[in-house]
Amino acid sequence: MSRLPPTGNWRGIVHPRATEAVFDVAQHPCSPALAPFVTYLWTVEWDLPEGRRHVQRILPNPSVHLSFEPDRSRVTGPLRRSTNGYELTGRGRVVGVRFRPGGARPWLSGPVSALADTEVPVTELVALDAGEVRARAQEAPDAATAAALVDDVLAPLCPPPDPAVDRADELVRLVDAEPGIRRVEDLAARLATTPRSLQRFCAEWIGVGPKELVRWARLHEAAGRAAAGPVDWAALAAELGYADQAHLVRDFTRVVGEPPARYARTETG
Repeated sequence: MSRLPPTGNWRGIVHPRATEAVFDVAQHPCSPALAPFVTYLWTVEWDLPEGRRHVQRILPNPSVHLSFEPDRSRVTGPLRRSTNGYELTGRGRVVGVRFRPGGARPWLSGPVSALADTEVPVTELVALDAGEVRARAQEAPDAATAAALVDDVLAPLCPPPDPAVDRADELVRLVDAEPGIRRVEDLAARLATTPRSLQRFCAEWIGVGPKELVRWARLHEAAGRAAAGPVDWAALAAELGYADQAHLVRDFTRVVGEPPARYARTETG
């Protein structure tokens, strides 16, 4: 299995409609101790008939996740392209922790950019017996209990909070909320900083550059529109700041892995 970071409203999951019939996903609030670092805990549960398999893809996103899975535990970093390969078979549960943008940095010995497009053992983030936690999470009677168990294990191990986490989180929220931010220079101006300073901050605390954040926000919006119904791609390209429809199609295809029209047909059936 590979990484599966759910997003609550399915934004960020490739072909969300197809996933709803395959697994149950839920968010769980974190404790006050984890709140300075963590957005929420999440669980995924599935029970597939023998011989059936489901491969889940995820859109690029700036989140770091810690996950306890049926056969392994890991920390996965920010994704710069759609990932293909989380294979679900049989019956199982994953309990994960979604860090706030910047929230993983106080737990690490170096910049979050070292985690981009990769995964590392849980012990590189926190000192615990990952195998024991994984086993206990699988044996828990339900998803909420499993999530609470993971929270209880992590809470006493938290590093001191850092105000830079709030700055990183607010930066990502700003990009997501304002489609008028189309260039790194636009974002730097809004934050009263320079593009170079912004790039250094993003590499250290978020793990990817501001250019990727702007691109991802636009492509997540495009994918969400495609999942919701018919799309005027030329109009959407102009709205999202692309030079033309062809530019949007190329960017979407390169990052998501398929052309937007095909993606939309699959979603709307």
